[in-house]
Amino acid sequence: MFELILANLRVRPLRTLISVAGVAIGVILIVLFTGLANGMANDMAKRAANWKAEIVFTRAGAMSLDSSNSPVPTAYADRLMQIEGVAATLPVIRYVTASPKGSWGIRQIDGVDWEPFSAMNEIGLIEGRAPTAPNEVVFDERQMLDDNVKVGDTVEIFGGKEYTVVGVFSPPSGARIKMSLAALQDLLEAKDRCTYILVKVSDGADVEAVAARINEELPGNKVNLTNDLIINAQDRVPGLKTFLRVLVGLGAFVSTIFVLLSMYTTITERRKEIGILKSLGASKPFIIGSIEGEAALIGVLGVLSGLLTASAAAMVIGNIFELEFEFTSGWVIIAVAIALAGSIVGAFYPAWRASTIDPVEVMVNE
Repeated sequence: MFELILANLRVRPLRTLISVAGVAIGVILIVLFTGLANGMANDMAKRAANWKAEIVFTRAGAMSLDSSNSPVPTAYADRLMQIEGVAATLPVIRYVTASPKGSWGIRQIDGVDWEPFSAMNEIGLIEGRAPTAPNEVVFDERQMLDDNVKVGDTVEIFGGKEYTVVGVFSPPSGARIKMSLAALQDLLEAKDRCTYILVKVSDGADVEAVAARINEELPGNKVNLTNDLIINAQDRVPGLKTFLRVLVGLGAFVSTIFVLLSMYTTITERRKEIGILKSLGASKPFIIGSIEGEAALIGVLGVLSGLLTASAAAMVIGNIFELEFEFTSGWVIIAVAIALAGSIVGAFYPAWRASTIDPVEVMVNE
């Protein structure tokens, strides 16, 4: 039977390639975009993990990736210092914009007073100095590589405004680009406001107890434990889980419909050959098995080409648009299972129709 399956696929190479491409598209959709979603969320979590501050004080929605809100008055920093167990506070304002390298991706910029930030989170400058003037910024090492700049170079940010890179910090923490708090407040016309306040608790203090006291004394705000932000990084990407569910469904639909249409039209063209096989004694299970075998082989070829294409696309897109991809075995297995199942399910109806062909009728008409 395997020789028959290969022969049928070789006879119609263009149709076979189109079917393989359809299955591959489903695999690419699932693997590439789940890899992008995981990569962005986990990269955000890794940088948040370098915060030594145990609590993030903010307002609901301010920390989402699509937000450039500054809803928190910086006066809360002094008010938080009055709460038992709080050792230090630090306002941070964040700006989110599209990546300058294209329509894909985002760029985040933090406005923060460097010396307190460095002391609180043990983040150091490995080259250069801290930003002091309104037109000065510091980059982390990854941003320096991505933008191919060195200390002293000028970069364009905020719609073409020029800023001088005066230092490089490590390890990465929060946004990869940082400037002074006052400079970013002026640019965003958000005087005395910020996006969130980092809260460092006193040595030996119970973090959850301090968070509870903050909630009690300053109700109506959002008090996050830094560890929770790391664990639930994907929840901070708006609509990510819904997006992934839709993506899986779309991948399954594409794989199934491509194979169904391909096999159906193939059966229509091969009525004579199927009639001859049945007149020679081929059973219904044999006919169904041969059609399903073709679909399964198409599914395997589609999976292989889809995985290779997704890997190559991730490398190219990651290099050009500064996006993080992280493929997981779980999503790869799901993509493979959906592609193979979609191929087999999509071919079942055409296979069943082929098995019901009357050889006498076919021989008379042909």
